Amino acid sequence: MSDASKGLNLYNTLTRTKERFIPIDPLNVRMYVCGPTVYDFAHIGNARPAIVFDVLFRLLRQVYGETHVTYVRNITDVDDKINARALRDFGEAIAAGKLSLNDAIRKVTEKTADQYHKDVAALGCLQPTYEPRATEFVAPRADGKADMLSLISQLIERGHAYVASGEVLFDTASMPDYGELSKRNLDEQQAGARIAVDAHKKNPGDFVLWKLSSPEEPGWESPWGRGRPGWHIECSAMSAAYLGEVFDIHGGGLDLIFPHHENEIAQSRCAHGTKVMANVWMHNGFLQVEGQKMSKSLGNFYSIHELLETDTFGGRTWPGEVLRLAMLMTHYREPIDFSVRKLEEAENTLRKWKRAADLAPVAAKDLPAEVVDALSDDLATYTAFQRLTQLAGEAGDAGGEKAAGSLKAALAFLGFDVGAAKVDEETIAKAIADRLALIAAKNWAEADRLRDELLAQGVQLKDGKDPATGERVTTWEIKR
Repeated sequence: MSDASKGLNLYNTLTRTKERFIPIDPLNVRMYVCGPTVYDFAHIGNARPAIVFDVLFRLLRQVYGETHVTYVRNITDVDDKINARALRDFGEAIAAGKLSLNDAIRKVTEKTADQYHKDVAALGCLQPTYEPRATEFVAPRADGKADMLSLISQLIERGHAYVASGEVLFDTASMPDYGELSKRNLDEQQAGARIAVDAHKKNPGDFVLWKLSSPEEPGWESPWGRGRPGWHIECSAMSAAYLGEVFDIHGGGLDLIFPHHENEIAQSRCAHGTKVMANVWMHNGFLQVEGQKMSKSLGNFYSIHELLETDTFGGRTWPGEVLRLAMLMTHYREPIDFSVRKLEEAENTLRKWKRAADLAPVAAKDLPAEVVDALSDDLATYTAFQRLTQLAGEAGDAGGEKAAGSLKAALAFLGFDVGAAKVDEETIAKAIADRLALIAAKNWAEADRLRDELLAQGVQLKDGKDPATGERVTTWEIKR
């Protein structure tokens, strides 16, 4: 175990304070993070928790050892839109017994789940230890791991849930400290907005654990009739399945505090009879795009895939590690304004760091203590990055190879590629030819864009003249 564990401090949303992190079991530090709903391609807002908690995962592995950290990030594939599409596309096969509902849903979500995996890999994120899918945890399992139906039954038996109008509902009044995470007093909550108004509820804030499915809707058999689970119960089941009834850290976006995380806590604590579900709750801040809330109606809704593979944002594609750095340049708890300017700043910074790191043939064996210390202070990435910039400056001085090696080690630890730049000579040759054609057409803006795009990939162009003809000649070299 690293000495850094003595100073690992994390902000706990549950207590609204920064606390020293003390794991339940230092030999098995356990973290759960809410993953994507794979109805569609993940948007850039989904990228932020993936990146933030990847950094925390890396830090925990550094502090406690790679084999002593368990990270679970779920896939939500139980969703009415997904279910409806599965029934529409594979209803006949399901009815004929040729295909199970889970298999039909898997076919519907396979493309979007695969794309999510490609996207987060491009962002430099490590794979979680486990990535359970909600559909696999609805009914009791052969391996005995926690499941949704069993949890709902436990809640009913313990007097925390009731059946009404074909639904199983959680009785919020049965939990005296319901609302502790969001600091919402149950008596002060008003029906409407995110509190559904239903006459069959005992209290307006009671939420659905199980709802019936009509013959036209997909569903699972249950003691309360053929139906499907509510949203919140899935994470209570999947976290318990892999991390136990009480674990160390639960993470997600700020928008999940209420109702999702609040209701997760209620379900888990009341089903298991525990004082907490997770000891530390961490939430990343909101994301807006170019100063506005991201919205399809505003035309500023972008998927991770679009930024990586198309020119819809800023007129060009963006490397995954540039997106990663742009996300981390703002402290994870603060709101972030995602902009072209921010990406350009991240790209320039990353280029400078990599050029300096290239001065060392290999990475240092040990990470810079200042970087680990900064991250150990509630993931203070800004402070860590200040040290990286200092190391980049020192790397250029006489005898700076040690600093360059430390910088290379730190960049690799933070999820950035420090290997040799990968180039495709045919692609470069075509880009140079295209740029020369643009220059001949006096389209200077597009010519500069092509040049800058190549530079971002580590390819620097050099313009000169053919001594015999006087025509422009462009050569290139690899340079961060």
